[in-house]
Amino acid sequence: MDTFSEEKVKVPFGVKHLDAILCVPTKVNGVHQAVILTHGAGGDMQFRHLVSLAQEVASRGLVCLRFTCKALNLPYRVKAYNAVWEYLNTLEKFSIRQIFLGGRSMGSRAAVALARQLSEASAEAVAGVVCLSFPLHPPGQQHAHHQRSEDLRGLPVGMPVLFVSGTADNMCDRALLEKVVKDMKATVDVSWLEGGSHGLAVRGRSEDSVLDEVNSRVVTWTMKHGVHGNDHN
Repeated sequence: MDTFSEEKVKVPFGVKHLDAILCVPTKVNGVHQAVILTHGAGGDMQFRHLVSLAQEVASRGLVCLRFTCKALNLPYRVKAYNAVWEYLNTLEKFSIRQIFLGGRSMGSRAAVALARQLSEASAEAVAGVVCLSFPLHPPGQQHAHHQRSEDLRGLPVGMPVLFVSGTADNMCDRALLEKVVKDMKATVDVSWLEGGSHGLAVRGRSEDSVLDEVNSRVVTWTMKHGVHGNDHN
């Protein structure tokens, strides 16, 4: 594994800025992939699951940029996410060819919505989408999933999408997600965490062991769908 460093950055967003942290492999040469991550309706970019995943991603030779946007308005979150995507594309110290969009809970809804928008302009804009605990419906309200699944069904043919969800997530009924996946045109992998809640907590297991498992699944999937030839081990 490579080592990494972290750098706080300010991402321009209209007349404001977004707080973000770049997690960068020590060996930057040959790094062609990046992952963007953001949090759910609560918390911020320092949410432990995001920090852990970002550091694992960077230690495996990819750039990871995570950011905070606490707005609960989804269109606003999508605009913020777009600003971060544009910012990453302007960083000249990297030769990024592929950007994966990711997020947790509401952050994954924003990632999916932006991926749909960007793919309509360019098929190469997004390498794939990582959805941690995608909130398919409000707690216990499976009937109310149609609005939240619309962007999923709107993703283009062949776009890689990874769902990591707990089997006990009260905002993502397993049978319902599997039904939605069948309706999607994208190339989808679903990774179920046995006994996992919406927060990916598993009774009887330490948080560290769960994070290790989730991080491994995400990184393995990302590298599988990434460009070949990255100079890392």
